Amino acid sequence: VQLQASGGGLVQPGGSLRLSCAASGLTLSNYAMGWFRQAPGKERDVVASISRRSGRTYYSKSVTGRFTISRDNAKNTVYLQMNSLTPEDTAVYYCARAVSTTLVIPHDPADFTHWGQGTQVTVSS
Repeated sequence: VQLQASGGGLVQPGGSLRLSCAASGLTLSNYAMGWFRQAPGKERDVVASISRRSGRTYYSKSVTGRFTISRDNAKNTVYLQMNSLTPEDTAVYYCARAVSTTLVIPHDPADFTHWGQGTQVTVSS
């Protein structure tokens, strides 16, 4: 089972990026999914999570109104649209799958597994 995050890069403040998380060897539609980020010297924090059928979403306070999590279960892919980026958004971004199908909208890193390789997002002028 692998989750691969992609779409990161260098962007100027105020810019946008769209991250993708593709799965292989695992059907994501049965699980809530989450995006997390980790800046140098800091803990891994939740950015957003989404329920199995996209009916519910959770966002951290720092990204509410700027980021949008979505998923396409037919494509086995989860997305994170990031707008109005600031230097404080600079981090490695990871996607992960909920540990259990019973978790509706988890947002604690401990409730996630199958952490994919991250993608670097750098916001700088």
